[in-house]
Amino acid sequence: MKIPLHLAKDKEVQSIGITPVPEAEQKAKTLAQIEEYRQMARSLMVMLETCTKCGACAKQCHSYLGTGDFNNIPAARADLFRKIYKRYFTVTGRLLARFSGAEDFDAETLGKWVTYFYQCNECRRCAVFCPFGIDTAEITIAARHILTQLGVVPRFMIGIANNMAKTGNNMGIPKPAILDCCEFMEDEMREETGLEIKIPVDKPNSDVLYVPSSADFFTNVDTMIGVAKMFHYLGVNWTISSSILEAANFGLLFDLNTMKEHNQRLRRAAAEVGASLVVQGECGHGWRAAKMYTEGANGPAPFKLVHVLDYAAENLPKFKLKKLPMRVTLHDPCNYARAGDIIEQPRAIIRACVTEFVEMTPNRERNFCCGGGSGILMDEMMEIRMKLGKKKAEQVKELGHLDYFATPCSICKAQLPLVMNHYGMGDLKMGGVMDLLGKALILE
Repeated sequence: MKIPLHLAKDKEVQSIGITPVPEAEQKAKTLAQIEEYRQMARSLMVMLETCTKCGACAKQCHSYLGTGDFNNIPAARADLFRKIYKRYFTVTGRLLARFSGAEDFDAETLGKWVTYFYQCNECRRCAVFCPFGIDTAEITIAARHILTQLGVVPRFMIGIANNMAKTGNNMGIPKPAILDCCEFMEDEMREETGLEIKIPVDKPNSDVLYVPSSADFFTNVDTMIGVAKMFHYLGVNWTISSSILEAANFGLLFDLNTMKEHNQRLRRAAAEVGASLVVQGECGHGWRAAKMYTEGANGPAPFKLVHVLDYAAENLPKFKLKKLPMRVTLHDPCNYARAGDIIEQPRAIIRACVTEFVEMTPNRERNFCCGGGSGILMDEMMEIRMKLGKKKAEQVKELGHLDYFATPCSICKAQLPLVMNHYGMGDLKMGGVMDLLGKALILE
């Protein structure tokens, strides 16, 4: 199944510091990149060498279950990388390519990499069920990074990277617009509560830097409002930064150098406002990148880093809450449940805020992905995205009537309303966990 991915033109690729590689040189560049991975990430080579193709991952992968495409079985997708690795980096592959499952790298191989590594949501569910713990997401990340070094990048990803470089956020919101959005949300909170609840921007000598998702200033404002109410209730000296209004880090999803630069931006912003604590907002892969790679990419961080749901859960005993009369379920974002240790915290918050909480099956680290993970939110991918979201829709349908679907991740918030509508549940109200806390807090 060839996907209709819109790739960036050479000039667009060059805008992020990548020089596109001529077709005649792509094989050599790819092999050089794989050699780099052999030196810096032995774990990746172990995963490529260990798979026995037992098939345990097949029925656990929403991508394969949704599309029915053999190459979307995690082991088969990884094999697209493995065949090249075997051909050029193992003795049997070099001497007995025909008999060892090895293949030459050519234009057809490149086309398959683009097609199938951008149908993997990097959700890591396959790793939970693999008897060897093979993590296909790491293989996908490596393949996408190599593609980027060739200059083969989705135009959508380039746009995100350029917005981030210019404005500090994925949506390209300039500082005057940020200030206007904050003023609008402050007016909303004043009208609702009668209180002066502020959303400080670039406030010096702040103890806490809060890093939201830029979507929280347009489509998910109740998430930002919930966070502002919490900090107000606790009397926290906090601020947001106009230079990094973005918890997401798309570099993790296509280019490791872009990921490192985003982490550097986070460090600079914390230093500028004097924060000793950085609180990351509701974004799944953004939390994974911040938690797992901030220090690994750029050395020890001069601040403590926590997730907003962890922060809120720790402070639950301090909150005076009213029970919202709602039947609510929770979608576990993949990078929380399988890579970020954010599992029980959102459940504790929801139970404290609503009258009835129900679980989807499966849940926690065995949950199914929303189908939009790893940043494949391109419009041209809509048909594929709906197929990838099929399992999540089936989970929700099994629960019957719901008043609210908690989706504490910005990509999930962008993907799931479309999935629910596609599968006949367009009237289901959705939003973040912090939205519920904001509505349940009794402010005086």
